[in-house]
Amino acid sequence: MSDEKLNPEAERAIAKVRMFMLIAMVTTFVAIGAVLFVIGYRVFHGQGSAPAKPDLSGDLPAGAKVLSTSIGEGRIAVTVDLNGKSEVLLFDLATLKPAGSIKAP
Repeated sequence: MSDEKLNPEAERAIAKVRMFMLIAMVTTFVAIGAVLFVIGYRVFHGQGSAPAKPDLSGDLPAGAKVLSTSIGEGRIAVTVDLNGKSEVLLFDLATLKPAGSIKAP
C-alpha cells in the first residue's frame, strides 16, 4: 500500500470489515471442529452398523398364514396357521435364524 493516510471514516470501515472477517473465520473453524468431533465420536464410540434385514419368508412354511408375533427373552415367536393347525415358530432375535417350533396337538 502507499503511504497515504486514510480518513477516519474509511479506517473505521476497514476495521469493521476486518472484525467481521475474524468472526467469520472463527465461526468456520468452530463449525469444522464440531463436525470432525462428531465424526470421530461416532467412529470410536459407535455400535457398528445395523445388520441387514433378513427375509423371513423363506423360513416360513409354504402356505403359512401369520396370526401373531411376539418378542421376548432374545427370541421372536411367530404364530402361524398351517392348513388349519396352529404352530409357533421361534427365531433368534439377534440372527433371526430358526430356534425351534411348537406344534399344536
